[in-house]
Amino acid sequence: MFSYRHAFHAGNHADVLKHAMLLGILRHLTQKDSPLVVVDTHAGAGLYRLDGDYAGTSGEASDGVVKLFAALAPADPTRGVAIKEIAPMLQDYMETVAGFNPSGQLKIYPGSPFIVQTLLREEARDKLKLFEMHPTDSKALAANIAQLKAGRQVAAARLDGFEGLKAFLPPPSRRALVLIDPSYEIKSDYQKVSSCIQDSLKRFATGTYAIWYPVIPRPEAHELPRRLKTLATQAGKPWLHATLAIGQADERNVPGEPERGQGLTASGIFVINPPHTLKPALAAALPQLLQVLGRGRGKGQTLETGG
Repeated sequence: MFSYRHAFHAGNHADVLKHAMLLGILRHLTQKDSPLVVVDTHAGAGLYRLDGDYAGTSGEASDGVVKLFAALAPADPTRGVAIKEIAPMLQDYMETVAGFNPSGQLKIYPGSPFIVQTLLREEARDKLKLFEMHPTDSKALAANIAQLKAGRQVAAARLDGFEGLKAFLPPPSRRALVLIDPSYEIKSDYQKVSSCIQDSLKRFATGTYAIWYPVIPRPEAHELPRRLKTLATQAGKPWLHATLAIGQADERNVPGEPERGQGLTASGIFVINPPHTLKPALAAALPQLLQVLGRGRGKGQTLETGG
């Protein structure tokens, strides 16, 4: 159950999509003065080294955040992709990541806990609740959070996020963003996500729920967004569904280097009660992400809303 480590995947194309969207949602939600509670049910370690053993071994960041920066914020301006106006959502994302790398070199990648923390408002008394079950990642998360010296603003616990979430719904301020992105390492995670959303909507129907999932050839993965649409519709709530597929890579490997498979090539985010600003922001960002990160057969992006 604890074999999955997000460190291997930090900064990949799925993280780029997830974290750019996360920033887009938070930018809107933090415009109101009332306190916001953010719950991350599967927080991971919080911070990752892109030049470390895990990310360096997988090389997934090279097809994600590293490729994005090389194209849209290159050290040599003559080598960038010809995009005259970078979508605001992507610009925001890159500036946030760059803030963790003052040297100008991409060595640190912020996970969702640290991306969220950059937007928390002390004066509004925003709160961030983090859950992580993996023993090593939970310990690393606690150590990384301690460096923030955020006091009671950020709290981390080694608990099952699906269960831990229940204690915070509904929040006293009646404003919350819940990020749910388990590893889906075991098939039961898909059903747990559906059950969690069904329960959460009963507890707090007006919260914003963002669910990340991998687009893979598994029936449960294809059924999940359909199930989430049904749950949102039954609750009478609007929804947004976005996917990004970077396509198949050139399978030629570099002599002397470890062979790498295709890995994950597509992922999706389903948002219940999305801010009205999210769809136009994604409509501008997704084509640019595809232009920069797309690499071959099967690439594409989708954006749909309902409710």
